[in-house]
Amino acid sequence: MTAVCEIAGEVQLRPLCEAVGVDRSSVYRRRQPAMIGPRRKRPSPIRTLSLAERDHVAALLVEDRFVDRSPVEVFHTLLDEGVHTCSTRTMYRILKDRQQVKERRAQRTHPQHVRPELMASGPNEVWSWDITRLRTHVSWRYLYLYVILDIFSRFVVGWMIAEHETAALAKNLIAESYDRHNVQPGTLVLHADRGTQMTVRHDGAERRLSCRSRFEAALLHKR
Repeated sequence: MTAVCEIAGEVQLRPLCEAVGVDRSSVYRRRQPAMIGPRRKRPSPIRTLSLAERDHVAALLVEDRFVDRSPVEVFHTLLDEGVHTCSTRTMYRILKDRQQVKERRAQRTHPQHVRPELMASGPNEVWSWDITRLRTHVSWRYLYLYVILDIFSRFVVGWMIAEHETAALAKNLIAESYDRHNVQPGTLVLHADRGTQMTVRHDGAERRLSCRSRFEAALLHKR
């Protein structure tokens, strides 16, 4: 760069810069005298808003009807009313200066909920049941294993193998297991997943055998 600046007056600058791979703008910048003293302040544009005007725009953006709307929506709403304060970019600058650039729409909050747990301190307090598909020697034909497990003792309180997977069979198995172990009404919690087979119909009303569902003896006995 120093050599280019020294011989720049003897040859043309453009072919010289192309030959050595130097930008001409760099040579022109090197020729300028060094700046002494503080940098000159850049003049403000003529259309710059005054402090009072900026305060007015900031107050406008936080009004009740604009507090959850973007500056673009505010800008066009005011234009429809025949009001022009500033551009949308200036609105964003004003919000940024006041640390108000964030999501302005009303957002749904998701509070932390306590995860439900089933606790058993003794047998016949919480049962869990499910259906498992068993493969046979015939293609696309399965048997279905119904199992009811006591989560306290891990004892199988009821099981059955059937050719079909229906809610009626599950209901009968639960009722028989209920009677076999002499479970008192209101003392048992039956846990299951949300499969379609966990849904039964009793007297025309649909009852889900899902997590934390309590079964009374009257609902499980055949009528």
